[in-house]
Amino acid sequence: MCTLENRAASPLVSALKKQKYHLIGSHSAVKRCKWLYESIVNGRVCYKQKFYGIQSHRCIQMSPSLYSCTQHCLFCWRAQSGDLEVNWDEMKNASKDTPEEIVEGCFRAQEKILTGYKGNEKADWRKLQEAHRPGQVAISLTGEPTLYEPLGELIRTFHQKGLTTFLVSNGTLPSKLSKLSQEPTQLYISLCAPNEEVYKKVCRPLFPGAWTKLNETLGLLQSFKCPTVLRMTLVKEHNMSLIDGYAKLVEKANPTYIEAKAYMHIGFSNLRLGFDRMPMHGEVKDFAAQLAEKTGYKVINEAPESRVVLLSRLEKPIQFGVN
Repeated sequence: MCTLENRAASPLVSALKKQKYHLIGSHSAVKRCKWLYESIVNGRVCYKQKFYGIQSHRCIQMSPSLYSCTQHCLFCWRAQSGDLEVNWDEMKNASKDTPEEIVEGCFRAQEKILTGYKGNEKADWRKLQEAHRPGQVAISLTGEPTLYEPLGELIRTFHQKGLTTFLVSNGTLPSKLSKLSQEPTQLYISLCAPNEEVYKKVCRPLFPGAWTKLNETLGLLQSFKCPTVLRMTLVKEHNMSLIDGYAKLVEKANPTYIEAKAYMHIGFSNLRLGFDRMPMHGEVKDFAAQLAEKTGYKVINEAPESRVVLLSRLEKPIQFGVN
């Protein structure tokens, strides 16, 4: 078995590079989002643009915690300890590199990604020029970002560069979220189980009491000034029942939005789940409709191409956009 300490020569790093991860420093990465390509080449955009006004071609997808997480979710596309015969302590804090180093590394990586479009005759040249001025960063690529200690400072640095930030956390470290020195533009918490039993089977936490910690985070959400989202990744025959349980958790968190989204059979998740565990968009819509009925939230938008449905108490989602 290889370890993370000698990862430079490990099959893990080789696999990440093959999957087009751009490694930054010791523990961060950028990866080209499918929708950056679709926006520039085919004129199709991500649901974040459809829902919230975030321009797909100006969005960086990154993580400051490439190798670190507190869960082994069945549906996750990231490499987990034990995959590819590489073992490491995933609970170890990833905090060696400074926010400034990570941000500059993200810009350099995005520039490298964009160079591949210069010879593409189908590329929208206006969008390609705009893409060189990123306006949004999704801190969501892989891993648990709250394991990066100066996360608030990282968010602040992105904001100082003129970018909006969407932060996605699994909510198992509420003390880290409550002490953020800078809130993101929008905060996502993954809620992928209606109770502790399903949570342990689907999200597979790496430490005891994680369900209690997630519930603490749900109780904290109303203290945030930024819009909040409960992200529900739905896996067929695993976590799409017990709507009443989800409804109670929604009531506790009172988020601005709920995103019900289908599991996608990509990356390393195919080691854990079959293709048949991806729900169709109609099944996601059925789940969302049941949840709306139980919670009083309204279905206000959907993106069938991504199999995602947006619910909210708002009539229309807040639009951020970028200059």
